[in-house]
Amino acid sequence: MSIQTFDDTRHLTGENGEFLGNSFAHSKTFSMATPFLTTSTTLSLSLSTHLHRLSSSLSSTCFPFKPNLHRVPRNPSLLASYGNPHLLFNHEDHHSTYKSLLTTRVLGPKSNFLQMGPSETSCSREILVKSSASDSSNTVISTLSQKVFGVLHLVVSLGIVLAMDKFLKQAFVAAAIKFPSALFGMFCIFSVLVILDTTIPAAATSLMNFFEPALMFIQRWLPLFYVPALVVLPLSVRDIPAASGLKICFIIAGGWLASLCVAGFTAIAIRKIVKTEMVDAEPMAKPSSFAPIEFWTWGGIFLASFVSAIFYPTALGTTARTCLPFLLASTVLGYMVGSGLPSAVRKVLHPIICCALSADLAAVAFGYISQSGVDAVLGDYLTKVSSNPGAGDILMGFLGSVILSFAFSMFKQRKLVKRHAAEIFISIILSSLFSLYSTALVGRLVGLEPSLTVSILPRCITVALALSIVSLFEGANSSLTAAAVVVTGLIGANFVQATLDKLRFRDPIARGIATASSAHGLGTAALSANEPEALPFCAIAYGLTGIFGSLFCSVPVIRQSLLAIIG
Repeated sequence: MSIQTFDDTRHLTGENGEFLGNSFAHSKTFSMATPFLTTSTTLSLSLSTHLHRLSSSLSSTCFPFKPNLHRVPRNPSLLASYGNPHLLFNHEDHHSTYKSLLTTRVLGPKSNFLQMGPSETSCSREILVKSSASDSSNTVISTLSQKVFGVLHLVVSLGIVLAMDKFLKQAFVAAAIKFPSALFGMFCIFSVLVILDTTIPAAATSLMNFFEPALMFIQRWLPLFYVPALVVLPLSVRDIPAASGLKICFIIAGGWLASLCVAGFTAIAIRKIVKTEMVDAEPMAKPSSFAPIEFWTWGGIFLASFVSAIFYPTALGTTARTCLPFLLASTVLGYMVGSGLPSAVRKVLHPIICCALSADLAAVAFGYISQSGVDAVLGDYLTKVSSNPGAGDILMGFLGSVILSFAFSMFKQRKLVKRHAAEIFISIILSSLFSLYSTALVGRLVGLEPSLTVSILPRCITVALALSIVSLFEGANSSLTAAAVVVTGLIGANFVQATLDKLRFRDPIARGIATASSAHGLGTAALSANEPEALPFCAIAYGLTGIFGSLFCSVPVIRQSLLAIIG
C-alpha cells in the first residue's frame, strides 16, 4: 500500500489503486507496514466520516454557513507520529485535536453538544431562551403602551364631551334660553350621527369608536352623578309639616307605580295595534367591575383627607374644599360596596341607596367629631357655587355630559328606535299627561295644600326641567320640587327591576320607557347598570318626558286646567 499527499490533504489508495479516503500530512510520499496502516486507516476513515456527517447536520441546523471540515492548520508535531509504533495513538490524538478544533469553531468553547442528555442542542436552547426573552420584553412594552394610549384616549374623549356641555350651557345662558342645553345637545348629536350614517357610514363608525372610552366611563359611574340631590335631601324637607310630608310620600309612591304601569302597558298595547314584531336589541357592553386596588385607593384617600380635615378645617382655603376629598371618597366607596352586594340584596337595597347612606354617615361623623354639625357638612357637600365647589358639585358637573352620552346609546339602537317609533312616542306622551293630571287630582283628594301640590307636579321629570316647569306656576316651592323628584327617583331606583319583573315586562323597550317615564335619571341609572340594552330607550323616554312635560305646562289651557283641578 502507498500513501500520496498533495498539500495538506492525504489520499489513501489500496494495492489495486482504489481510493480509500483522506488524511492529513505534509506533501510527501512514503510507505508503511500494512497491518498498522490498515488499522489506522480504517479508524481514521470511520472517525473522519462520522465527524463530517455530524458537522454537516449541525451546520445545516444551527448555522447558515458550512465550515470546511477537511482543512486544519498544520501541526508539526504530527509529522513525528508517522513511522513509529504509536501511529494509532497519535492518529487518534490527531482526530481528537481535529474534533476539538471543529467544536470550538462551530459551537464555541463551552458547547455541550456531544454530552449525554436531552436531544436538543445547546445552540437551540440559547436561541430559544433569547427568543423567549425578546418576546416577553416586546409583550410588556406593547401592554404598557396600550394602557398609556387607553388612558390618553379616555382623557381626550371625556374632555371633549365635558367641554361640549360647558359650551352649550354658556351659549344658552347668554341667549337667555331656559330649556336644558344638554337635552338640546343630545338630540343634535343623535341627528348628526344619523346623517353621517346615511351619507358617510365610516365617519359615523369612527366617531362612535372615538367616544367609546368616555361612554364606558360615564356608564360605569352613572348612578354617582344623580346621588348629590339625594344626599342633601334632609335639608330640603326640613320645613315641611309631618302630615303634609306623609301625603306627599303617598302621592309620590303611588304616582310612581301608576306612571310606570301606564307607560309600560301603553307601549305594549300600541305595539299590538300597529303589529310591530319585536326583535332583539343590539348587544351593549357592560362596564367592568371594580378591582380591589380601586377600593383600597379610595379608602386611603378617605382616611387621609378625613383626618386632615379634622385637624386643619381650612387647609384647602375653605371648609367645602377641605371636606371635598373625603366626602367624594365616601360617596364612591358606598357605591362600590353597594355594587358588590349579592343580587338578592341589591333588589331591596340598591347601590344608589348605599351610596347616599355612606356620604350621609361620613357627614354625620365629621360633624360630630369637628363639632360643626351635620347641616354645615351637608351644606359643604353641595354648595351650588362654582368658585367654592363641594363633592356634590363635582359629581353633578357630569350630569350634562351624561345626557349628551345618551345620544350615542340611542344611535346604537337606531334601528329599533325607528322600528318602534309609534309605541315610543305615544306611550311617552300619554304617560307625561297622566303624571301631571293624576298628581293634581290625588293631591286634591287627599287634601294637600295647593302650593305643595303644584310643587310636586313635575315629580317624574328630571330636576333641571322640573324646576323650569314650576317656575311657570305662582307660589311653588322649588326646594320641595327638587326633593319630590329625588324621592321619586329613589323609589324607582330601588324597586324598578323587581316591579318590572312582577308586571312581566320582558322586552327592553317597555322596560326602558316605563322606567324613565316614571323615575327619570335615577331610575335610568339603576336599570341600565344591570340592563345596558334598555339604556337607549331609557334615554329617549328620559329626554322626551321632560320635553313633553315642559311643552304641556307651557300651554296656557293645560296649565289653567291643572290649577283648576288642584283648587
